[in-house]
Amino acid sequence: MSRDDSDSPDDGAYDRLLVLPDDLRHELKTPLGPIETDAEALLEELDGPVITVGDVVTYHFLKANHAPDVAFVDERTKRQRVDDEIRETVAAETNLEAVNPPAELSVDVVRALLEGLDADEPTTVLVDGEEDLVALPAIAAAPEGASVVYGQPDEGMVHVVVTDDARAEVRDLLERFEGDVERLWELLDETH
Repeated sequence: MSRDDSDSPDDGAYDRLLVLPDDLRHELKTPLGPIETDAEALLEELDGPVITVGDVVTYHFLKANHAPDVAFVDERTKRQRVDDEIRETVAAETNLEAVNPPAELSVDVVRALLEGLDADEPTTVLVDGEEDLVALPAIAAAPEGASVVYGQPDEGMVHVVVTDDARAEVRDLLERFEGDVERLWELLDETH
């Protein structure tokens, strides 16, 4: 199901960086780490900064009284608006906003990621568009040992511990996107 035009960001209002090619979509459905269904159990495994990608994942962390260091939300799950309780919980502390259309990564969302990683306080980024792919540059940019947690629809939360191997896998995936991959690496290198 696709979004209505009213739910998509204005094409002229953002700086396109990468676009997910059709032949890579199926590959990205495979989780990049183990799937966890219990937020409390997942919290016991965490050591270091936490980046969450997705409203439901972020909601579970907040309900477990563990604010992610950086959270990306778009007020949607499975392309439908989240219910009011989830929306009010995850968007209550929005610090940044970024435009990022579905199946893309924008300069705006990468800069918001970097700003959130550099912040001393928990940062929530409200994405106009879709936040799903932000897990990839988050794994590439987060410090060693950080956790990136994103939703796997109808299965649970995928937990990726940032290691050299995880970064290499993500780098390989991002290199296969359409667009300006070199600019992505330049943006990520600006602060790291």
